[in-house]
Formats: sequence, structure tokens, C-alpha cells
Amino acid sequence: MLFSHLTLALTILATAAMAASAAVQAVRQEFDLYGATVLAFATALGGGTVRDMLLGRTPVFWITDQTYIATAIPVAVLCFFLADRMEAGGGRRLRLLMYLDAMGLALFTLIGTSIALMEDTSAIIAILIGCITGTVGGMIRDLLSNITPVILKKDLYATISLAGGAVFILLQRVGPEWVAILVAFVFMLATRCIVILRSA
Repeated sequence: MLFSHLTLALTILATAAMAASAAVQAVRQEFDLYGATVLAFATALGGGTVRDMLLGRTPVFWITDQTYIATAIPVAVLCFFLADRMEAGGGRRLRLLMYLDAMGLALFTLIGTSIALMEDTSAIIAILIGCITGTVGGMIRDLLSNITPVILKKDLYATISLAGGAVFILLQRVGPEWVAILVAFVFMLATRCIVILRSA
């Protein structure tokens, strides 16, 4: 599968996006640097950890390959200081957080769906695993920040993930896999950004 060759790069990108979103959230919640780093670690690696445990892939991915830890922590530190320098008020930090989260959601959904397919699961299970991979990190971030998880609000968060996984599976069965990846990613990211803009 073409996607198998892209998994490492996309997972690193998704890890960075979710770690950055957690660092921004940490600044909004007035966490210190250590708290921001812990929050970023849990957010960036949480969805993939649950995915691997459900699929019986142990040790989980970040134990066998420390690239993801080496990505999450420096990104968290950098984004913590950058977000701290942003002017408070006006919803700037919240919008940045939500756009970073939208990217992480789309990327991790694709990664989770693809890995589930490589484990010979059915299409329905692959879509569910993709959704779990995409949404659990954000849930952990919100819960640790004492905020109602986005997935429980009326903003199509999980629905977009499920739909994106379905689009990816359908398209990769009838055409080039790179097209399925691109279309599904753009679909999820664009739809999520539209929801964010309309709720602003």
C-alpha cells in the first residue's frame, strides 16, 4: 500500500499538530511548562495508543519508535512559548487550537483507518478505529483541561472523522491510493474548518 510508506511522515505531522494544540490549550488554562508537556504527550499519543491496544499491536507505537516522543515534546515546548506570547482575548488562541486540532483529527483518522485495514479488519471496524485514533487525543486534552470534550458537543467532530474514514476506504478501492488520501484529508479538514468558522 502507498499509504504504508506515508504512515511515518503523516504520523509525525499529526503528532506535531496535536501536541501544538495541547500546548495552546495549556496556555489558555494557565498550565506551567511541565503541565503543557504532559498534556501534549497525552494528546499526541493517546489516540494511537488506544488504537494499538484495540488491534493487539503491542508494544504500542511510541514505545517501539521514540520518534513520536521526540516530536511531541519539542513541539509542545516551542508552541507553549509562542502561544504565551500571543495577545490574550479575542479568541485567537482558541481558533489556533481548533485549526490545529482539525488537522490532527484528519491525519490521525486516515492513519488509524489505514493501519486497521493493514490488520485485515472489516471496513466498518477500520472506520471505527480511524475515528478512535482521530478523536481520543482531543478528548484526553479536553478532559485533563477540565473542559467538556469537543466530541460531545454539536459540531460534527466524530461524524466528520467517520465520514472521512468511509471516503478514504471507498476511494482507495476504486482509484489510486494517493487520490483517496488527498480527497479524504481535504474533505475532513475543510468540513471541520467550515464548522469552526460557522461557530465563531
